[in-house]
Amino acid sequence: MLSQSPPVSDTLLGIGFYTAAEAARLLRLPARAVNRWLGGYDAGTGEARRRHPPLWTPQLPPADGHLELGFRDMIELRFIAAFRKLGLPLPLIRRCIAVARDMIQQDHPFSTQRFKTDGRTIFLESMRAAGEERIIDLRNMQFSFRDVIAQTFKDLDIEDDAVRRWRPYRNKASIVIDPQRAFGQPIAATAGVPTIVLADAMKAEGSLARVSRLYEVAPHVVMDAIAFEETLRAA
Repeated sequence: MLSQSPPVSDTLLGIGFYTAAEAARLLRLPARAVNRWLGGYDAGTGEARRRHPPLWTPQLPPADGHLELGFRDMIELRFIAAFRKLGLPLPLIRRCIAVARDMIQQDHPFSTQRFKTDGRTIFLESMRAAGEERIIDLRNMQFSFRDVIAQTFKDLDIEDDAVRRWRPYRNKASIVIDPQRAFGQPIAATAGVPTIVLADAMKAEGSLARVSRLYEVAPHVVMDAIAFEETLRAA
């Protein structure tokens, strides 16, 4: 279950709020990876030990020394995970983020319309600019990037040139993650009820029809919310 949202000023509304553990759960990633990528980490021993900074500065400041992430941070992490699955080393991804950020002129370059349209070219140009094209097979990698970008954007909604919503359950419109609503918790799209509330209500009531009436949510959406929460528990 996602934690209670902290008090925020109006200027922070619409960003979304996630701890590293919450983001990892939604992304099906180890929490350690999220903490390393956005919290930084130490590597090496003795005199060779050095600090590796975060891949980028999260949208929100730490809370009591713990990471607090925004929605755009989480979407960027989806791409980092996908690039890691392609076998790209983290130092190369770090350099490519810097080049892509400069090219797109946004702090979160992967969660943009331009990256959806030109992502393959941008990333390959980033690798060339970073002087790392020699370590990969660019010909084969072009097709891999095309597939990764297409698959990752498939369940994302873009407005005003940036990702605004994520449909996290089988790309269904019934469940959304929207930083403008419920502080970015997964919710039933039409009614705005958090999926965890619907799943817990089903356990307590034991009746799909009753939960549907109580929360004014269509039965099939309640079922989707329950199934979605089950996938999170299984992750």
